Amino acid sequence: MFNKKLLAVAVTSSLLLSACGGSSSDGDDPQPAPPANSAPTDISLSSASVDENEAGAEIGTLSATDADSGETFTFSTDNDQFSISGNTLSLAEGVAFDFESQTSVDVEITVTDSEDESFTKTLTIAVEDALDFYDFESAFVNGESAVSYNGQIARHLLINDLNILIDTQLGDTAAFDTDGNFTTRDAVIEALNSYFDVADYDALAARDLLTSTDPDAVQRTLADVSSSSKNLVGKIAGNDAVGQHKDWNNGEFVGWGEAGSTTPEGLVRSFFDELADNAAAQLGGSLRQDPFGDDITKIYLTTDGRDLKQLIQKFLLMSVAYSQAADDYLDNDTDGKGLLSDHTNSDENYTALEHQFDEGFGYFGAARDYLEYSDEEIASKGGRDDWQGYHDTDGDNAIDFNAEYNFGQSTNAAKRDLGATTDIDYTMQAMTAFLQGRELLNSTAGTSLTEAQMEELEGYRDNALDAWERAIAATVVHYINDTNADLDAIGTDDFSYSDLAKHWSEMKGFALGLQFNPFSPVTDEQFAQMHGLMGDKPVMTDAEAIAAYQADLLQARDILQAAYSFDSENVANW
Repeated sequence: MFNKKLLAVAVTSSLLLSACGGSSSDGDDPQPAPPANSAPTDISLSSASVDENEAGAEIGTLSATDADSGETFTFSTDNDQFSISGNTLSLAEGVAFDFESQTSVDVEITVTDSEDESFTKTLTIAVEDALDFYDFESAFVNGESAVSYNGQIARHLLINDLNILIDTQLGDTAAFDTDGNFTTRDAVIEALNSYFDVADYDALAARDLLTSTDPDAVQRTLADVSSSSKNLVGKIAGNDAVGQHKDWNNGEFVGWGEAGSTTPEGLVRSFFDELADNAAAQLGGSLRQDPFGDDITKIYLTTDGRDLKQLIQKFLLMSVAYSQAADDYLDNDTDGKGLLSDHTNSDENYTALEHQFDEGFGYFGAARDYLEYSDEEIASKGGRDDWQGYHDTDGDNAIDFNAEYNFGQSTNAAKRDLGATTDIDYTMQAMTAFLQGRELLNSTAGTSLTEAQMEELEGYRDNALDAWERAIAATVVHYINDTNADLDAIGTDDFSYSDLAKHWSEMKGFALGLQFNPFSPVTDEQFAQMHGLMGDKPVMTDAEAIAAYQADLLQARDILQAAYSFDSENVANW
């Protein structure tokens, strides 16, 4: 053992002498040069895809290839659509991609090592399609769309243009009849009916649409939207001969006057008559006054606190669009109609059931890429300048009414989402349900639905109508609140007679339509009670009577809150 120790010491001493240069050599050995640094040679990404519409989404982890061991790296990009934190690549805050307009995107990434050597590579990020765009390829004709609801868009435009006619051409008493078109009461009725019962479709269809967009719309006339004759009167509740859950034309229409005293069509025509009477009074030189002794300057304002323009528009949205969707195209109580339509026929780009479902969606009025909009943009209350209610999604510098415009109650859903102080999302709920139902039909086109598939479809229908109706009911709550505030302002400088008439009429017009949904949570008894409390005009004179009427309005609001289980904070703030 002693000898081994001596040997170990000797070897160690020898090594130390060698390492320190202690040798019998006359000169020093040169030191070996440090190894040269290698630049990175590649960049990899753990995941090269991102879901569309996911703003600020994390994409994947970056890594570099380098010959040097133990190297550290810094990743960077000049592309402001992306951000890098450490080695994690993400979309920049607020940035999202749309599959329908961009299926992939390139991003240039630079990696730099600890010696400031760098390498740059362009990575391609795939944009993954989500179920967010209402269009589906035909199961029967390759490359063709299976979606069609032009007739519903035509009726939305009829309602829009009728409203614009009343506002701009029958609006101000001072400007009334200056173009010579409405010099008689009969001329006013004829103009209104040209949009309602459309006796001469060819003449109407050739007329320029009053609804305008910027950029201009693809469709300049009604004929550009739908080649077949369309009107409103044939689709108003009570006039569709098959499938409606009540006989609105024979005593079951409730909410205006005594139950059964009028019909949906009859109510619209009575509003037309009042407009024509107001016009005739103006033509005859009579100046009408409101209950407070002030001159009325709008033909569509009545002397008892109603706004006929608002009543007509909102009631048509309910008695035509909502009634047709809920009680016809999306209903399942009549063989051969709605959800009980044939799903095996292949003589068109779509089955009858696909087409019925599309028509129900068309009456909701949403643009095909509805989910791409913010609530502010749908409601035209903020957001991107070129997304205010409509957007040129396909980039052809024109707005397609059949795909790129938000009509009717699709906009109200966004307004109520915006006005809520607790979490609701009627826009997302309704559109997602419509998309899911349509995807199911597209994937099964040409075959009869199984019992389980029909149950699934009915579930999507229920979710869509639930969100749609809640948005309407919440809108009624909103206008109850506005009307109540208007009544509070009577006798002050803040009071506006036209505002009161407008808000009351929007409340009443929407509320009348809740009876047209066979799936509504509002019972017949609750509906009749609510309209009894609202009445057929606001109470505006006598402080005691006004206070009692305000209490009635709040009771009507309570009925809606209970029926829909609305959050009390939302009800107070809508």
